[in-house]
Amino acid sequence: MMSDSKHPGHPGANMGGHPTGHPGGQPGQAGSLDAGGLGHPAGHPGGHPGGHPGGHPGGKSADGLPGPRLIAWEVTRSCNLVCKHCRAEAHLDPYPGELSTAEAKALIDTFPETGSPIIIFTGGEPLMRHDLFELIPYAKSKGLRCVMAPNGTLLTAENAVRIREAGIERCSISIDGPTAEVHDLFRGVPGAFDKALAGIGYLKAAGLEFQINTTVTKDNLHQFKDIFRLAESLGAAAWHIFLLVPTGRAVELGAQVITAGEYEEVLNWFYDFRKTTHMQLKATCAPHYHRILRQRAKEEGLPVNFETFGLDAVSRGCLGGVGFCFISHTGRVQPCGYLDLDCGNVRETPFPEIWRNSPEFLNLRNPKVYTGKCGACEYERVCGGCRARAATMRGDYLAEEPLCSFEPRKGQGKKG
Repeated sequence: MMSDSKHPGHPGANMGGHPTGHPGGQPGQAGSLDAGGLGHPAGHPGGHPGGHPGGHPGGKSADGLPGPRLIAWEVTRSCNLVCKHCRAEAHLDPYPGELSTAEAKALIDTFPETGSPIIIFTGGEPLMRHDLFELIPYAKSKGLRCVMAPNGTLLTAENAVRIREAGIERCSISIDGPTAEVHDLFRGVPGAFDKALAGIGYLKAAGLEFQINTTVTKDNLHQFKDIFRLAESLGAAAWHIFLLVPTGRAVELGAQVITAGEYEEVLNWFYDFRKTTHMQLKATCAPHYHRILRQRAKEEGLPVNFETFGLDAVSRGCLGGVGFCFISHTGRVQPCGYLDLDCGNVRETPFPEIWRNSPEFLNLRNPKVYTGKCGACEYERVCGGCRARAATMRGDYLAEEPLCSFEPRKGQGKKG
């Protein structure tokens, strides 16, 4: 699936509620994604506080069509940090064209028409939106589960309580290193680490559940156990790792993008590591984890079902346009915060219509139009490949996942 604007919208985590958790999301990268959770924020896209915040996310709309499980909504693009991987390239100054309060409420009115999606309030930094504490209760009044992806540095004892009272059920905070030196370098502002930890303390004091999101890079890959131990010691409900998508400022991090081989290694490590803790773990923007899970489970003679693997067993890798979407600060709808694909604008077309009829969304739901290995892979329906990486690294959102070393049994796949 949450995540702050650095992890758009995608997806996947467990926003609480479910015994095993889940992201995300796509879409905010403020987040990770699948059946809920905080996931990736707008970047997150995402992107997604992912997870399964409880209840029955998604569902069907009035016309019987499957609705989104998770919507990462970039309520503002303004941000007080300058993170190296920010897909939005956010800055402190106000952005023109943000949805007005009336437009934002009109958008919220349409969400229930698509089912019961979880709404990730992401950014930028959502706390920089002037009417945030008007929009959250309004969404709650419509029966929507609400989660949030702040970066933690603007949290105070007072607004943490206010966030909980407004109706937010989980927050995601990004921690990208076990020390201030590593985290602050990545986030671009000295003191960000200490302020994020203080913010987590305020959330805990307010009785608000939180998850930790971590973006995987070559620099912090060797520190993952230390980051996990920190998340565990802080009392996080979940730990979500995000595989870097080179878009926005992250384009400049080319040397930090792990290789396909390292990708495979870290996801196999993650599969083994999840056995050592009761904390909910989620790999986001890492669709081939769903293939690896099934390969490893088969080797171990384990059935892949909810009892053994929780929501990872019943969800899909890339949910962009399938179970997740991202809505920008100007109302533009995208499959996720990392995939810069204009699927329509809610100022011109009602959101439910975009969700049901966007040609791009229809393509993403039809694996027959995928090309390369992804178009012939036996794991396509559980993986799907990262459509954002295909777009940014291959120039085609329907092309094969660039960071996958798996060779399908069906051969080399379809040509684009």
